[in-house]
Amino acid sequence: MDEVLIMFQDEARFGRINAVRRCWVRNERPTVYSQIVREYTYAYSAVCPFDGTMDSLIIDGVNSECMSIFLAEVGIRHADKTIIMFADQASWHTSDILKIPENVRLLPLPSHSPQLNPTENIWHELREKWFYNRYFDSLTDVEDRLMEALIAIEHDVALVQSITAFHWVVKHFLIAE
Repeated sequence: MDEVLIMFQDEARFGRINAVRRCWVRNERPTVYSQIVREYTYAYSAVCPFDGTMDSLIIDGVNSECMSIFLAEVGIRHADKTIIMFADQASWHTSDILKIPENVRLLPLPSHSPQLNPTENIWHELREKWFYNRYFDSLTDVEDRLMEALIAIEHDVALVQSITAFHWVVKHFLIAE
């Protein structure tokens, strides 16, 4: 039997609209530029809180075709495993035209319950540590920063585990001891 990998999937929008926030600066007055440019890209990620595995793609939209591309990539990266992937009930996750690889089983999370998806914590980490008070000259700059951040986080298994693992859920509900 194949090894089973339990993952949680989500996507988030990143763009050139930034929010200026307070920050600490020593011996100088901080300068933070603000902009409202409506250009966006999307990060798709799936995480396994149990072992810290994280897979991500940057795609320019959210629809069934983009979701199919992401699922195909995750399926290829873990071709030797059966992937149980939990996702919210966005229309592109439940569409009839969604292509789901043979080794992926997509299961819905309860409606309107982002707190149950540990991938949401990845977005908080990215925005706080990588996009805080940042000004971008182009969408390409946003994508470059996002790629740098996603690669760094994907390679930091301990960080992924620490910000996504619901230890009490893992101990009490998901793993039969």
